[in-house]
Amino acid sequence: MSSAAEQLASNMNLSSFSKATELKKRIWFTLLALVVYRFGTYVPLPGIDPVALKSMFDRQQGGLLGMVDLFAGGALQRMSILALNIMPYISASIIMQLMGSFSPTIAALKKEGESGRRKINQYTRYGTVFLTVVQGYAIAKSLEAEIALDPGYFFQASIVITLVGGTMFLMWLGEQITARGVGNGISLIIFAGIVSQLPAAIASTLDMSEKGILGGPLVIVGLIIMVILVIAFIVFMERAQRRLLIQYPKRQTATGAGEANQSHMPLKLNTAGVIPPIFASSLLMMPVTLAGLASADGPEWVTTMTAMMGRGQPLYIGLYVALIFFFCMLYTSIVFNAEETADNLKKHGGFIPGIRPGKNTAEYLDFVLSRITIVGAIYLAAICLLPELLISKYAIPFYFGGTSLLIVVSVTMDTVGQIHSHLMAHQYEGLLKKTKIRGKGRIRGKRR
Repeated sequence: MSSAAEQLASNMNLSSFSKATELKKRIWFTLLALVVYRFGTYVPLPGIDPVALKSMFDRQQGGLLGMVDLFAGGALQRMSILALNIMPYISASIIMQLMGSFSPTIAALKKEGESGRRKINQYTRYGTVFLTVVQGYAIAKSLEAEIALDPGYFFQASIVITLVGGTMFLMWLGEQITARGVGNGISLIIFAGIVSQLPAAIASTLDMSEKGILGGPLVIVGLIIMVILVIAFIVFMERAQRRLLIQYPKRQTATGAGEANQSHMPLKLNTAGVIPPIFASSLLMMPVTLAGLASADGPEWVTTMTAMMGRGQPLYIGLYVALIFFFCMLYTSIVFNAEETADNLKKHGGFIPGIRPGKNTAEYLDFVLSRITIVGAIYLAAICLLPELLISKYAIPFYFGGTSLLIVVSVTMDTVGQIHSHLMAHQYEGLLKKTKIRGKGRIRGKRR
């Protein structure tokens, strides 16, 4: 027999969606916020020579600079007020999470509940401002000689102030989407930036195929098949989980018989989601981007490092895989604490069959989670690197890479899941209202 939740899910259709007024408001708010974000990517920074900027970007977009522009939704190529996008906020979040693992003060704040979370968010905002100022000054200093209309301190100050304002506005916009819209605001901003560049990427790919750069129609067909297979594999792996059986002691019922309760603890294969590739990409971007934006007459070691960090190069691949594994293990340990979970199970009388409660349960959970996290890290590394090798070989645009597909598919699944949850809540509210109306009608009938 199907559960109540499954029955509600089967009754969902377009009519139930049209009646969910609150959900429609949230969706419209999300779309409007993303439109505002896309408009901001076309507002240029003051004092920039657009002709010189385009020439510089055309020369240097073959490295990680194109990947930076991918996450920025084209804002870097246009050098808009949102050129840094949300990356300083992501970098600040990385630092705060690392501090949470090593700093007792930050770890104590995490245990304080809502008040601690607000303090950590405030510290993250301060870190975002600091990183934006540093990155903004570095960009202004490196671009000043090549694309500035009027070089000097005023140009540097205006660039830094404008970039800080744009990044802080984007961070605020992401928080508003999370609170008043549907889905995670930060993820949706990155998602919108990637999706907005897809039409141009498709047109560029078809143009290269016509010119014979990609090797003809067979490569295009192979690319389409690869994208479909990668998407299917991502969906399968993102839904994969290890279910641990949890046993609860027998409880006496009214008839005197004891009933044992069982449940399952789902452990996702990829608990970290899209966080490891984004964090790894953001860390790889910063030094190489600054080196790529520097003038051509810089030190020789800068040119050598930039070449070694190019797409498909061994150093780039090695660092990318290492950072993905590191952030997979780190983020999973932050999200899922084996000791706290074991203590909660012990307090409620639950246990894993064959495993003693307490310390042994924590060790078993840590052992199982470490194994599946390694598998998840291998999956993420494969998804992110296999298409990268094809990109470096066939010069396919960045937007068909594994990282971009992973972000698009994962964010889409998460957003659809939240929409489904809102519909379920609306269905429950409708059932409760009908029950109350029927109950009042029966009471009135009995009184008569």
